[in-house]
Amino acid sequence: MMRAYVALGSNLGDSKQYMLDAIDALAVLPHTELLARSRIYRTPPWGKLDQPDFLNAAVALETALEPHDLLDALLNIERFAGRERNGERWGPRTLDLDLLHVVGKTVNSERLSLPHPHIADRAFVLLPLHDVAPALDIPGQGKVEELLRAVDTQGCTPLA
Repeated sequence: MMRAYVALGSNLGDSKQYMLDAIDALAVLPHTELLARSRIYRTPPWGKLDQPDFLNAAVALETALEPHDLLDALLNIERFAGRERNGERWGPRTLDLDLLHVVGKTVNSERLSLPHPHIADRAFVLLPLHDVAPALDIPGQGKVEELLRAVDTQGCTPLA
């Protein structure tokens, strides 16, 4: 079994429901246990600014799925939520699931980079990840709690 961390995001449709449904789907993946989930945060768009705010969250999983198999499961959950991958980076989406880190695993393939190379740059990832694993050390990037102190979290607010 491996500890895995997944980021969730949505800014189209009923974003909160898409995220809650995705968390439920993650919890019932084969050979997988949902260990923790963050609060849901409202965050400004990143990369492509002319779009609605996002809702973001993160979960910690204990899983026997290998990273590429877990990635395939994440992509299936996205498709079920109506996610269309049309090549537009950072655009609006019903659901985005990013495999951030699998403890003890480094992957550099066409489909997957672990740990995710941009964790340290993104408040919308670090805030929810801090909820579930503040002391997590991301190899080559640092501890989540230290990385969070170095990013601008202005405009990021937890939902009630």
